[in-house]
Amino acid sequence: MSKKILISSCLIGENVRFDGRNKFINHSIIEQWQQEECLIAVCPEVAGGLGVPREPCEIIAGTGIQVLQRQARVVSKSGFDHTDNFISGAHFALELAQQHSIKMAILKKNSPSCGNHQIYDGTFSGTAIAGAGVAAALLQENGICVFNETELEQAKQYHTQLAE
Repeated sequence: MSKKILISSCLIGENVRFDGRNKFINHSIIEQWQQEECLIAVCPEVAGGLGVPREPCEIIAGTGIQVLQRQARVVSKSGFDHTDNFISGAHFALELAQQHSIKMAILKKNSPSCGNHQIYDGTFSGTAIAGAGVAAALLQENGICVFNETELEQAKQYHTQLAE
């Protein structure tokens, strides 16, 4: 069983977020996985062709599942449709996970790509709704367990079980 873990690039300090920044998490679990060379970093939005910095995007009228089914769209704050970029980036993340036989991921919470439990509601008001982002939804549909940066203890337990 692969010990590799897919992780959002922004969580390990890469400046790939829409605002050109990162969301680095200084945590012993992440440090341990880095030392063990378990982490495979990806930013689905950058992989899908979006630049840094870029306008913030949110899913309109649905969640990542609906985007993958072409029943919802991902748009920037000014209204530009980035649905294809998000779908392409999600497929890149899945292919990367499959290449490395990855069974779990640590992704950025609330992101329109990476959120695993909640995403913003498409109004750019900071209101979160239940649902997964595009990449998280695709990974989950393909049997990859997705955690966010607030669930590192649960992720570590899951990773330990995978290794047994």
